Formats: sequence, C-alpha cells, structure tokens
Amino acid sequence: MKNLLFLISFLWFTSASAQFDNINAGEVLSYRIHYGFITAGNATLSTTKTSYKGQPAFYVRGVGKTSGAAKAFFKVEDVYESYINENKEPLFYVRNVSEGSYTQHLQSTFNPANNSLVLVDKKHTDRPAKTIKVPNDIQDMLSCFYYLRSQTADNLKVGSVLKMNVWIDDELFPFQLKVVGTENLSTKFGKINCLKIIPSVISGRVFKQKEGVTMWVTNDQNRVPILIKAELAVGSLKASIDSYSNVKYPLNFKK
Repeated sequence: MKNLLFLISFLWFTSASAQFDNINAGEVLSYRIHYGFITAGNATLSTTKTSYKGQPAFYVRGVGKTSGAAKAFFKVEDVYESYINENKEPLFYVRNVSEGSYTQHLQSTFNPANNSLVLVDKKHTDRPAKTIKVPNDIQDMLSCFYYLRSQTADNLKVGSVLKMNVWIDDELFPFQLKVVGTENLSTKFGKINCLKIIPSVISGRVFKQKEGVTMWVTNDQNRVPILIKAELAVGSLKASIDSYSNVKYPLNFKK
C-alpha cells in the first residue's frame, strides 16, 4: 500500500497561495487496488490550499485502506500528509500507518534554506528528534508525485529520464523514472492516451526487481495517473483509477 501511495504516489483563498500550474487545489483522485484477482482496497489523493507556519502551502493528503475480505486477513489504514511550498519543496511530511501488526508515525520538518530536516518519531516519544542534512533537491513520498506531474512536456517526452532524491520513512533514496512510450488504456470511463513510465525502485525489500513497477499517466497537461502495476516479492499489485474530481483540464476519455 505504501509504495502505491508513493507512486500514485491534492479551494484557493488568496492569489498568493502555493500552487502547481496544472493541478487544482480541491482535486481528488481515487483508486481501486487489486492484489492478484482480489479487490484489496482503495487509495485517495486529495489537495487543499492552506498555509504552513505563515507561508503559503499546497497540502496533500493520501489515504490507503484495505476493504472487503482483504481487510479481514490484513488490515491497512495508512495516512500520508505533505505541505509543499511555492518552490515545490516539501515543508512538513507525515507518515502515520497501520499495516497488520506494524505501525509507524513519523513526522519530518524540512528546512530548504539550509538543506536539513528534523525527524520526530511520534510512536516512540522517548526517542529524541534527529536533525539530518539532505540534498537540495529532496522530495518526500507525496511531494515527489506532484513535482513529477508539474514537469513540462519537454521533460516528459518518450526517452526522458528524471532523477531526484526521495525521503521515504526515515531514509533518503535516489530515484529515477523513464518515459518509455505511449499507450491507449481502457478504463471504466473509456479509452485515454497515456505516457508509460517505469520508475526505478529498490529491489529485494518489496519489489521483485529494480524495475518492477510500471505507471501510466494521461498524456495531457493533467498527467493524472490512470494505472499502476507492481510485481511484488509475493504476488502482484494493481491500482486503477476509480473516480476523479476537480482536475484542471478536461480528461479526454473516448468511448
């Protein structure tokens, strides 16, 4: 669940608010998640205009939950939050998850001015906060998703490779994705032309191989993720778009 929220990895009040030119505050994207042939749960990404410590911010919230029979076997309730500034840099990131018997609640406060962050473990309150030096191009698990969607068409041409450093949990990982082609995908709303993208992920821990994830995003200014497939160490996972609202530009689904 956490890796899908990472890939699939969110109402304006003043004109000074942080924003992404191609993404509305108030946008909501919902996905149905399948484990093999089983509908295992759902994930939702939503956006809001707000402020963080006095500065304009774009607030993103990601929620993932198991449902139906899958919930009886392995209950997941994951919440991710990110506040992003006008420069598309993360300011504050929360990962608060419950996956079976595993729980974690981490908060990361970023300071772009001096390339550092402060990590607080809210689950283990006896542990002191850690100050960590980070690169100036760091993104968190949610902000990277919106940063990538905000890239220009030239940066997302077939053959392009994008690189960044992503803060995951309490570690920093180099990350890249390749735009490998275009495809027309069939969805519940009709067919739509998409960019096919392969992110490089860390093999062995969760995914079967370094490039075990494939993602399709609309080949338009919205760049909305339509489908994500992941080959896991055990089985496969798929997230397909189930509903959408308040996207900035019309989505060109064809029957």
